[in-house]
Amino acid sequence: MGITARGVGLLVAAVVLLGVGFRFAYPELTVLGAAAGAAVGYAALTAAWRPRLLVTRRADPDRVGRGEPASMTLTVRNAGRLRSANLLAEDRCGDRTVPVPVLRLRPGRDTEVRYDVPTHRRGVVPVGPLRVTRRDPLGLVALARPYGGTTPVWVHPRIHPLTAVPTGSGRSLDGRVDGVPHGSITFNSLREYVVGDELRRVHWRTSARVGELMVRENVDTSLPRLVVLLDNRAVAHPDRVGGVAESFESACEAAASVVTAAHRADLPVLLLLVGPETVGPATVGAATVGAATVGAATVGPERGDAVAGAAGPPLGPLDRLAAAELSTDDDALRATTTRLRQDRLGDTLIFLTGPAGRDELGHVGALRGAYPSVVVGVFGATEPTATGATGLVVVDAADGAQFAAEWDGVRRW
Repeated sequence: MGITARGVGLLVAAVVLLGVGFRFAYPELTVLGAAAGAAVGYAALTAAWRPRLLVTRRADPDRVGRGEPASMTLTVRNAGRLRSANLLAEDRCGDRTVPVPVLRLRPGRDTEVRYDVPTHRRGVVPVGPLRVTRRDPLGLVALARPYGGTTPVWVHPRIHPLTAVPTGSGRSLDGRVDGVPHGSITFNSLREYVVGDELRRVHWRTSARVGELMVRENVDTSLPRLVVLLDNRAVAHPDRVGGVAESFESACEAAASVVTAAHRADLPVLLLLVGPETVGPATVGAATVGAATVGAATVGPERGDAVAGAAGPPLGPLDRLAAAELSTDDDALRATTTRLRQDRLGDTLIFLTGPAGRDELGHVGALRGAYPSVVVGVFGATEPTATGATGLVVVDAADGAQFAAEWDGVRRW
């Protein structure tokens, strides 16, 4: 509860009038002081009344690409039965407030307001809660209360179409990418039976036709798996424009483009962040590795659908890219590459970093033994990147659109 300047002045006048009236026996001043004090008390009781309001929100849509339109529909209903709600209300939408008309809202009635959600920047835009201010008729006391929860609107990075997608080192002999998570046994050819072959591998129909036992020759085809490693360390993106690291924004766009292209090609893709990732106060989709935190999510059939890491609620790769922030853990890359070398999470590694991340490409180049194909995307560099590590495919780009063009021009993975 807050007393306005008018209320403070009236309260001070009440105290002075009562003191002077009692001290010098002036009943008129005493009556005026008592009236002023009663007015302040009445204002406090009036402002303390809590109206029964039901607040609902509907985001359309709640997940949107950067620059695409999104809106929020807010409905406020007076659930009281006796009194009309005469209030001042405003809804919080990111860094700005939106006025909500709830003056003279009768019992059982509702009011609705629709406004646009800013999507010009990647991120998670919190909408709400509704802030309702109750004032007395004299304007002496004002009391503000929150109503309803907070609804997030996920602004995903802009996606640039990619026509080429690496298919890894293991290719299916059937002319397609296998869908079995740990590889499969695929038919290759028929050969004559030799002592020691399992009878269950005998192809009886062909054996009956040629007059001798023929067995199936199979090969093991592994499922190609892409690993996208996004460097979210602040030290790798030192340049800021208006407090925003444009090289990191471009890296997020490139990661979203690769993840989306892999999904459309029915390839499994794993998204990793070098530094710890958080959404609000809670860490999500993260598995702690030594001093660093590596979050993983495999893209699913729906936009933003995923199976997250060890902790937190499930978040899709695009959701995690929307919520990605720069980390102050400058030594996280060393621990992350150690984890990648031990686990061997895929056969194609795509490392996306900023201009200052070129100084530590040696750690990434050391993964060539575990990952047959390693692609490095460097954003915001003023000069071409020198490939110190043998076997690295380096793509220099100023932004996500240029990365997509350079990516489609790569002929070797």
